[in-house]
Amino acid sequence: MTDAADPLVLFMPSGKRGRFPVGTSVLEAARTLGVYVESVCGGRATCGRCQIEVQEGQFAKHGITSSNDHISPVGPKEKRYAEVRTIPEGRRLSCSAQILGDLVVDVPPDTVVNAQVIRKAATDRTFPRNPAIQLCYVEVDEPDMHKPLGDLDRLNVMLEKDWGLQNILVAQHLLPEVQKTLRKGNWGVTAAIHRDLETSRPNMIALWPGLHNEAYGIACDIGSTTIAMHLVSLLSGRVIASSGLSNPQIRFGEDLMSRVSYVMMNPDGREAMTKAVRQAINELTVKVCAEAGVNPDDILDAVFVANPIMHHLFLGIDPTELGQAPFALAVSGAIHTWSREIDLAINHGARIYCLPCIAGHVGADAAGATLSEGPHRQDKMMLLVDVGTNAEIVLGNRERTVAASSPTGPAFEGAEISCGQRAAPGAIERVRIDPETLEPRFKVIGVEQWSDEEGFTEAANKTGITGICGSAIIEVVAEMYLSGVISTDGVVDGGMAAKSHRILENGRTFSYLLHDGAQKITVTQNDVRAIQLAKAALYAGIKLLMEKLGIDTVDTIRFAGAFGSFIDPKYAMVLGLIPDCELSEVKAVGNAAGTGALMALLNRDYRREIEETVTRIEKIETALEPHFQQLFIDAMALPNKVDPFPKLSAAVTLPERKVLADGEGEGGGRRRRRSRE
Repeated sequence: MTDAADPLVLFMPSGKRGRFPVGTSVLEAARTLGVYVESVCGGRATCGRCQIEVQEGQFAKHGITSSNDHISPVGPKEKRYAEVRTIPEGRRLSCSAQILGDLVVDVPPDTVVNAQVIRKAATDRTFPRNPAIQLCYVEVDEPDMHKPLGDLDRLNVMLEKDWGLQNILVAQHLLPEVQKTLRKGNWGVTAAIHRDLETSRPNMIALWPGLHNEAYGIACDIGSTTIAMHLVSLLSGRVIASSGLSNPQIRFGEDLMSRVSYVMMNPDGREAMTKAVRQAINELTVKVCAEAGVNPDDILDAVFVANPIMHHLFLGIDPTELGQAPFALAVSGAIHTWSREIDLAINHGARIYCLPCIAGHVGADAAGATLSEGPHRQDKMMLLVDVGTNAEIVLGNRERTVAASSPTGPAFEGAEISCGQRAAPGAIERVRIDPETLEPRFKVIGVEQWSDEEGFTEAANKTGITGICGSAIIEVVAEMYLSGVISTDGVVDGGMAAKSHRILENGRTFSYLLHDGAQKITVTQNDVRAIQLAKAALYAGIKLLMEKLGIDTVDTIRFAGAFGSFIDPKYAMVLGLIPDCELSEVKAVGNAAGTGALMALLNRDYRREIEETVTRIEKIETALEPHFQQLFIDAMALPNKVDPFPKLSAAVTLPERKVLADGEGEGGGRRRRRSRE
């Protein structure tokens, strides 16, 4: 039995938290909360697989001051393990470490076997190539006492003669290497020339002896939750490797504003987060290069997209101004810099390009998605939504385009849901509820069968059934609405308890039992409220943009982002996440921001296109719009209090509107009254 005075422990990156008595082992706390921490030795401190790290600092959002003083000192078991095997500095064995005070505990990704499934894959589209990098092989005249031109000068002469390159700027780090490289190559060398703008001087950024025909680039999307990277051959245009990992900054805060708060409250906060994200990008670079058998030194160009706060932290810019009105960006235009300036583990002379940001909370990732999907290139009215911790919305066509952001928070990613978790093996990802019996069936990541199919139990025993990920959260709330478990205003109807044992009394409210196993998985009233708040914020932002354009409907909807790829359009509309539209016109486009980065990497003309387009996109700040609050209130209802959904109604049988008055759906045997709209 826990007490309100017991220490509060928050596990990252899952976001699960709970209070535990002093003296509880960190491993026991993790298991109680359903946080996956591997332990092969059964807590004997011999396998070393249960390593964790304690994060120090003030975490304002959670009201936690975490410190290594809040965990028991290293004991004899850990000392014995450290004598036999190495344990990284700052790590502890969770089976031996005991909770003494409030803690933020990081479960390092390299210790997790069933790691998060990073769902950001490369596109199968092809694009015209016009990269900023050109490899130029030349054979240089040997030195001649009668022609006292320097070695570099003779190299430049041949680059102009053979390649038409004039007035070349040579990177400083190459100057000491030119003579040695020329002689090593027997006077034949390959120069890597970078030229982004046609009007700019060509830059020599790398030089190899002999013929060198390897040139690669990376396109990277720095999301607040995950980082995705594509490794690309600049010579063929092929994506040769793609991978992703969790953004390590999540330990400083799940949502963007909590990370800004961390910077404000911790003197070294900005440096710590900048270092963390750059290290993660370097790890990811090593990973994709190993997968493709590529030398990181052959990466000569890199394009990045990110939301404004990630963008600033990646570049080493304090994001504090983005945490308060007027949400001023330090820089909004495209960024050109060098890999060595931001400590990237690629070629020393490699160039970096960051797409422009659209507004204070509509970043380079939204610009990348816009470049990828091209609302500005068509006549149809397109709604482009990237559902993340902070939803970014672009709406328009070739005539006019507007953009805004909406603070949806991390609920869709499971962080504010009682049994929520990120998309990993064992997470429920699909849900259906029988409207007559209220019995559910569901699908789990890592298991092919649905829960009512033969072989499911055996397969699920291997992964476990550990929680609900984002796509299932949307589906289960929508299915609860369609089956009458929750009302139009989002109240779990306690009157349904007589119909099914799955409606559980939970104090003054009710919950829905989705799975009763080793871990009981329920959807509580608070969970439904968290989803309502998130979806209402998104819908209100969309509706505000529609009003700005003077339109009542949209022609086509595109879900961008890893999460958007796994949203079922029907359930998104039933929930009221997006406006009414033909279901066939609602499509997931995957990591559109990453695709935009890929386009800008492969063709510098796309860089000019998005730079020009961003100047024409009208930015709407939802926080300053007086009508936003009313739109938000209307959007709390399922699917919406005032907006009709005729196209959805033609495809799905929506329940009769049922509104439970305040207090109804609660326990205590109160008389129930229903009104019909």
